[in-house]
Amino acid sequence: MTQHQAVLMLADGTTYEGAGIGPDGTSVGEAVFFTGMTGYEEALTDPSYAGQILVFCYPLIGNYGIDPAVRQHKTVCASGAVFRRVSRHPSHYRSADSLPHWLETSGVRGIEGMDTRALVTRLREEGTMRSVIAVGDAAIQDAPAVLRRYLAQPLGTPELVASVCVKAEEDKGQGPVRVALLDCGSKEHIAESLVEAGAEVLEIPFTTTFEQLLTLKPDGLVISNGPGDPAELDDVVATLRRAVEYKKLPMFGICLGHQLLAQALGAKTFKLKYGHRGGNQPVQDERSGKVIITAQNHGYAVDAQTLPSDVEQTLINLNDGTNEGLRHRTLPISSVQFHPEASPGPDDANHYFRDFVGSLREQRSR
Repeated sequence: MTQHQAVLMLADGTTYEGAGIGPDGTSVGEAVFFTGMTGYEEALTDPSYAGQILVFCYPLIGNYGIDPAVRQHKTVCASGAVFRRVSRHPSHYRSADSLPHWLETSGVRGIEGMDTRALVTRLREEGTMRSVIAVGDAAIQDAPAVLRRYLAQPLGTPELVASVCVKAEEDKGQGPVRVALLDCGSKEHIAESLVEAGAEVLEIPFTTTFEQLLTLKPDGLVISNGPGDPAELDDVVATLRRAVEYKKLPMFGICLGHQLLAQALGAKTFKLKYGHRGGNQPVQDERSGKVIITAQNHGYAVDAQTLPSDVEQTLINLNDGTNEGLRHRTLPISSVQFHPEASPGPDDANHYFRDFVGSLREQRSR
């Protein structure tokens, strides 16, 4: 595999040189960093990373290769990737491919050989930035103009979500209760976790209206993770606000779903300086004081100061004190900012799916 020269150019004009991975050309996205030592395949296929260029902090990525069974989406969702070094000779009994070859065949551009420590330090100090990866001489020459055009464009959250969500209803699993999963860019393991907990799952597009939702006759609604700014998804928030006013539909939100549900309840969200991305985020339960280790991938957060009086904060992030969960005081509505379907703990947060499905079973038995 022949490597061409490549550059990563940030919105502030900073340029990093390296060797290109993937086809010649340019890819644009918001540069964000991922702190996990493992989980690169799950991260690259996480729909929440749509529209983002993923910078891996750990210096060697790809040493255990590629296992299609752990992917969270059928395709790579990240716009591009940045590495210090990529392994071309993986060693693992389940490995079916190498990371650079997988990116090449997926048409995803990357850059390696960079000082990722310097880049991550800059992103921590200045915040996440829009950027462009350019692979090949012609693309490098065009990179400044490509970046200028990209900076002039809106974020386009609805388009990002539409690019990674289901296009029509998908039925998964069997069980005594039916859960509608509103797909705003859902990881596949969310539906799998709900099925494992004993539910039939109807995965539906994020454009589903409240009236369409009711025709499915769900026992509960889960709002998934996804990419972009929750403040740009007004139609989804309006649908969820109708569901809240309905008062009869139990709901559970995850990541972007947590933020959207918070907005539907009357709270506001804000953009974090550089977000939470990795598998090492400590979260504390406000009632019990118990701490769990969570996997997270988000650039926005719920402003706990704006939660209405009928909604309580249930969880906080011990690194920066930001909101990690909420619960309605009288309605069966709750949500978490992290990903309970992931397993960095490894099983710290798995109970959230069992608890939600269990509550639906109890409701049915009354």
